[in-house]
Amino acid sequence: MSDRDPRKDLREMFDVGLKRVNGRNAVREFLSSKVPETPHYLVSVGKAASMARGALDVYGDEIIDGLVISKDGHIDKELKCNKRLHCIESDHPVPTQRSLNAGNELVKYIRKRAKKGKRFLFLLSGGASSLVDVLPKGLSLEGVRKINSALLGSGVDIWYMNALRRNLSCIKGGRLARYLGESKAINLLISDVPGDNPQTIGSGLLTPIIGEPPDWDDYPERVRDVWNEVNPPPPPAHPDPLLAVDTYIVAKLDNAMTAIEKHAKHAGYKAEQVKYEPMHGDAREIGWKRGLDLTEIFDPGVYIWGGETSVVLPQNPGRGGRNQHLALSAAIELSGHDDVYLLAAGTDGTDGETDDAGGLVDGGTVARGAEAGMSAHQYLDDADSGTFLE
Repeated sequence: MSDRDPRKDLREMFDVGLKRVNGRNAVREFLSSKVPETPHYLVSVGKAASMARGALDVYGDEIIDGLVISKDGHIDKELKCNKRLHCIESDHPVPTQRSLNAGNELVKYIRKRAKKGKRFLFLLSGGASSLVDVLPKGLSLEGVRKINSALLGSGVDIWYMNALRRNLSCIKGGRLARYLGESKAINLLISDVPGDNPQTIGSGLLTPIIGEPPDWDDYPERVRDVWNEVNPPPPPAHPDPLLAVDTYIVAKLDNAMTAIEKHAKHAGYKAEQVKYEPMHGDAREIGWKRGLDLTEIFDPGVYIWGGETSVVLPQNPGRGGRNQHLALSAAIELSGHDDVYLLAAGTDGTDGETDDAGGLVDGGTVARGAEAGMSAHQYLDDADSGTFLE
């Protein structure tokens, strides 16, 4: 395989994984196979606005109207030009006034149409936690932003993060379902969280909380300090878990990993999904471990990990996200190994607050940076991996 271009091959494999969990494809395939009753109304919230395209592929003009809420740049022209859809762009990963405006529009849309005999199709994906919200009386946007910023830079995983976010909202933790009245709803999800728990995906807009809350002592001191400073009022109680909402996960990480493995084998590589050690925890440490795996343990081939890491941010972080952070950390361990490559990327198309999905490194990445006078270790310390990799 000496004539191969590993970087090109890795990009192709990643694209195959993305295609498998593409919102439009996943929704269209599910609705075509399950053939549920035609919904009257469509609601799409999350970064995967393409899910709405999949629903329209199946139902077309049978849907009366719909509401699509996503991140800037994530709603394509075809959706924006559809006269039966109201499209709203909002903010992520930290909520803004636009998030509150979008949350109010969401509640207003449902309330106006919720009647006995009416059916809703909800399409929810990652990012919904920040894109929409309705705050309890007495809680300011500034307070929510402080808590969100503390969570994002604390290193806690998404389960703990969204467990707190649910307690700052009048629509998360299943509370949005209160506005459905006697209407029926199907809730289709794209999972971007480890374990694929509907309570955690987008903070569970339509999924009431079941089980024990996390231990407050498990949160870093910086998060607890900000929480006590903001002192948020209690949100409405979680609704009855037996609400008439049928929930299905239509795409998840395992689907992407399996598609990548299959494609790699078809291309002639030895390929394997590595599931015995989940990709959770500090991105820098995980990158270091993956670098050691690839240079000291594994035989030549393609190895596929999946998960969601976290980063503890310094006071003034630079540019990048957890995937770029992981990639640069791995690049240090790959140094001098000219035949080893690692791609770390997010399936949602962005890494942190950047427009990049992640990073692709090899055994010469750190040396090329050094030639430009850049220290990989220093850029990791500064959480500025995106600048180094570019």
